[in-house]
Amino acid sequence: MERGFNRLKDRVAIITGGGKGIGKAISLAFSREGAIVVATGRTLSALQETCDEIRSKGGKAKPIQTDVSVEEQVVRMVSETIKEFGKVDILVNNSGIAGVTIRVADMNLSKWNETIAIDLTGSMLCAREVLKHMIPLRSGNIINIASEAGRSGDGRSGFPLRGAYCSSKMGVIGLTETLSVEVGEFNIRVNAVSPGPVKGEHITHAMRAKAKATNSPFEEIMENLAANSSLKRMAEESEVAAVAVFLASDESSAVTGQTISVSCGQHITF
Repeated sequence: MERGFNRLKDRVAIITGGGKGIGKAISLAFSREGAIVVATGRTLSALQETCDEIRSKGGKAKPIQTDVSVEEQVVRMVSETIKEFGKVDILVNNSGIAGVTIRVADMNLSKWNETIAIDLTGSMLCAREVLKHMIPLRSGNIINIASEAGRSGDGRSGFPLRGAYCSSKMGVIGLTETLSVEVGEFNIRVNAVSPGPVKGEHITHAMRAKAKATNSPFEEIMENLAANSSLKRMAEESEVAAVAVFLASDESSAVTGQTISVSCGQHITF
């Protein structure tokens, strides 16, 4: 099988949203490093495609259809993983949606709740369930996929029209820092990866919605995403996955409670 350096050899990794985009890139990267991948998400066909690709290269992978916003499904997903593999070494909370593009003054409550439920509450539920198994073993690693949108309150100008998404990702960073303190004594590390604009379906969908809401040219918005970064480009999904591999590996054994930006040096709020 195509391998990296076996930095995650025989570790069982649950990757939510593992069938598409960044989640798929992380699933493939973890497998190359020797991990057993449990890919979860709402679209079973995408999960199966990811797992088939892993198996075709000699890796081990299992798809489990799961909506992380539904508590019972999260409990079942972790239970099935433990039943088949006996442990969970790594959790990557990647599942998320872009949410509605609208001013808070016009916010639809159901759309707000949906974004918070998937992007934030789902991360909490998955972490809660895996920690029931990690804490007794005094070992584990949780990686939350946040967003630079969730850091826009750090002396910057906020994220107009994306209030639900921005709030959920700020919450993910807060959850990361809180969990790292709560479980550090059990030798469990918790970190976050904070991507800026990343090439792919997710950013395209979000920016088309912004173009429509602001009556602005889509192409101009996409060009500005690259222009507003030091490297003058958007990140690749594989680049986000590479940071996740580092955080999951022993190379980052002294790193916890941190949020690592993967943004090509994004410096202007878009």
